[in-house]
Parts: sequence; structure tokens; C-alpha cells
Amino acid sequence: MYIDRLADESDLSIKTLAKHLPYGQCALATALKNLSAAGHLRRVRRPVTVDGCPRWVWHTFFSRVPRDDTWWDAFLAGETPVTERPAAVAARSTAYGVLARLGRIDARLTLSAGECAALEEEAAEWFARGAGEPQLVQALTAGLPEHVAHTYAFVRARLLAKLPPRPEPQPPSVRYEVVCTACGQPGGDGVVLRGGLCGACWGGRPALAADEVRAHAGRLRAALRTGGRTEGIEKGAGT
Repeated sequence: MYIDRLADESDLSIKTLAKHLPYGQCALATALKNLSAAGHLRRVRRPVTVDGCPRWVWHTFFSRVPRDDTWWDAFLAGETPVTERPAAVAARSTAYGVLARLGRIDARLTLSAGECAALEEEAAEWFARGAGEPQLVQALTAGLPEHVAHTYAFVRARLLAKLPPRPEPQPPSVRYEVVCTACGQPGGDGVVLRGGLCGACWGGRPALAADEVRAHAGRLRAALRTGGRTEGIEKGAGT
């Protein structure tokens, strides 16, 4: 909830979050890891050059709605992700609403429910090509003749004749490299990130064998009794 209320470009580093939330850095790291696995969050980096020196800039993207890996891959590649509710469905319903309102804007363009449904696909293509409702309404209502004999045929002819061109695909201006939300390891080169996490962070790192744990604990007890340190203990402390 706290992340959802933040403004764009806010700092989502663990240290910054710890300054504003009553949780420790370990708890916040776990929370971000869980958000990533659930599909709400992805962490990426991109190369920049500052004063001639190459550096990495880190970004965190957050979605209120959980998204799967396919959606995130498309979004970070600069493409239009396919959501659970395809944009075409929303565009069609909007198109129908515009056609149904034409008669209230100008009585000469009154269409029946069946005619609106029949023209819905042609009108939806306008939205698929990036047009907005004002642009569509202007194209259909501007410069009307004094009398429109066949409204359906007239509206259909304008929808087809004034259809805007398809927008040229724009390559993404920024290329992001997705990294593991938990440990920061970049994906690629054989490293698969599932839910924004590498294999080790997703499934947990392999635990020590039971005999190794007992042996290490024995060395620690011996060191406490003697007050000394051994090479084996120093190595164990670093693992």
C-alpha cells in the first residue's frame, strides 16, 4: 500500500524505505522479493555515461495489478502487453458508446442499436490506431449535409474514408536489463528470472548437510571453551 501511494520516480531502495517505514531492511527485502514473485514488481538496470564514465542506473517498476512474466517482458521491451482483458474489448465498447451518442450530438446521425453494433468494428479500428473519442466524433459530425438520407451508409462511409493511418512502431528509447529483485543478479547468459527472481532466490539456496552443521557447531563450542580461534572457524564464519 505504501509503494502504491508513492509518486512516479520515487526512490524504492531498501535503505530509503527503511527510513519511512517501521520495518527493518531484512523485512523490507523479503517484502520486495514477495511482491516480485507475486507479479507486482520488477527491478531493472540500464547503462548510462556520466562525465565519460559508464555507470548503472537502477529502476523499480510497480504494478497494482499482478502481472505474469510474459506481460513484464513485453512491457520492459517497450511493447504493448496483452492483459487479461484485451484492449480490443475495451475499444469496442467505447466505439459502440460513441456511435450511440451521435444522435444526441446531431439528430441527423441517429443510429439504431443494430446499426451501432454493425459499425462497432469499424469504429473500434480508430481507437486501435491511436485516435481518441473527440477525433472520431469530429470526423463523423463535421460538415454534415443539410439532409442525411441514409444515416448508416453515411456514417460507415466516413468511418472508412477518414480512417487514420496505422502508427509507426517506435523502438524503445531505453533498454532495460532485468535483474533479480532479491540479489541483483542480471538475467540472461543462462540465468532465468522467474517472477523477477533468480533460481537461488526463488527456491532458496541449498542448505548445508546435517553432518556439516554439527561439525561447524562443534568447532564453535570448542572455540568458546578455549577462547581461541582456528582456521576452520574463520572459514566457517564467512560462509
